[in-house]
Amino acid sequence: MVVYLSEYIYPKAAELLRQQATVVDTFENIEEIDAIIVRGASVTAEMMDRAKKLKVIAKHGIGCNSIDVEAAKQRGIQVIYTPTANADSVAELTVALFLLLQRRLYEANEGCRAGRFTSIAPRDFLGTEILGKTFGQIGMGNIAQRIAHIMNKGFGVKVLGYDPFINAEESARRGFEKVDSIEELLERSDMVNINVPLVPSTEHMISREMFDHFKPGAVFVNAARGAVIDEDALYDALVSGKLKAAACDTFVDEPPTGENKLLSLPNFSATPHIGGNTYEALEKAGMEVVTETLRVLNGEKPIHPVHL
Repeated sequence: MVVYLSEYIYPKAAELLRQQATVVDTFENIEEIDAIIVRGASVTAEMMDRAKKLKVIAKHGIGCNSIDVEAAKQRGIQVIYTPTANADSVAELTVALFLLLQRRLYEANEGCRAGRFTSIAPRDFLGTEILGKTFGQIGMGNIAQRIAHIMNKGFGVKVLGYDPFINAEESARRGFEKVDSIEELLERSDMVNINVPLVPSTEHMISREMFDHFKPGAVFVNAARGAVIDEDALYDALVSGKLKAAACDTFVDEPPTGENKLLSLPNFSATPHIGGNTYEALEKAGMEVVTETLRVLNGEKPIHPVHL
């Protein structure tokens, strides 16, 4: 078996793969490749047509927007992913970002480094408690459920959820009070988070018009995919005061640089897509993506196939 792998994965997972397959890091002889494992790299229909032996495309992570899943389905190629491996890590980062925003930790750190403070507990530098506030969650998948649990059990927040594919009964089982529209969720929430895959129907889901519905003083976090929000509209909302603050771990162009005007704002915090970047998540995702790839190559059914 020949498996393509060019990006870093957990070393023991890479070792396991090399014990059972020939691993290549180029597409020079793509016609010989049986499986492709990717983290951020793209897999196109044209590549699939050249890879005559290709049986499986494995995503190390959750978002499969870099893979032409429809083309794979048409060609009988199995696409798999690791939807739960990094869920705890992404959830923990998301909660940390809400704490950062509500307590203005980024500004506090920068102010200390620049020597701007002349006293402790400056009276003009107040934060906001999370305790007892309302938290709005767009999407109710694995990561969203973990975030909701931490926010509710740890901080006593009221948890609202929007997901058109989940009914009220199932929403309650997952820990959410279901709302019927994003607009309603935004208007009722002090904190808003989004966890949805990037597909045509979710691109710019948080559009310019949606920013008119945010509750005054609300904060917003996006650790899903950059294009699920309109970054230009987010910038304008932060400048105008429609939003108190925001944090993003994902961007349209990654990693973010000084060319992204959001990074010029004091009420915005950026991180370079590190939601799943922990020792524990990399171990779980790496071992799962390798064992699942080998499972498919050996003619077995995968545990986590990607469905359109």
